[in-house]
Amino acid sequence: MKTVFAFLLGLLAALPASAAEREVTMWKSPTCGCCEGWAEHMRQSGYKVKSIDVDDIDQIKRAYGIPAPMQSCHTAKVDGYLIEGHVPAEAVDKLLKERPKTRGIASPGMPMGSPGMGGPKEENVVQTFGPEGSQVFGRY
Repeated sequence: MKTVFAFLLGLLAALPASAAEREVTMWKSPTCGCCEGWAEHMRQSGYKVKSIDVDDIDQIKRAYGIPAPMQSCHTAKVDGYLIEGHVPAEAVDKLLKERPKTRGIASPGMPMGSPGMGGPKEENVVQTFGPEGSQVFGRY
């Protein structure tokens, strides 16, 4: 009985952390439609997305130290990591599973066919960024 109780207690203790990892806060311009497309992609992948409209998205990027070459149209945060641009949910899942030492991941620019973007699909190269520099995190 003690073993079952300990197991159930362990499951309950893990729930808040698991739920927190699935919550995304996204900052975007009020006029950006593709950002809402990305948010919907994340919701369909099991994330809870809070969307915040800001008049000066560049101020958010400066505050979080998003390098200029990594910037895109929206900035998000999930479980302490920054997500810049049209990063697929699959890459965010990988980030939260592997937990690399990086400030965040980015899909620089606005790749056609990426989550939230229309048009024919082109390769979406997701990169890490932070004090350690940047490197390719995945190709989607």
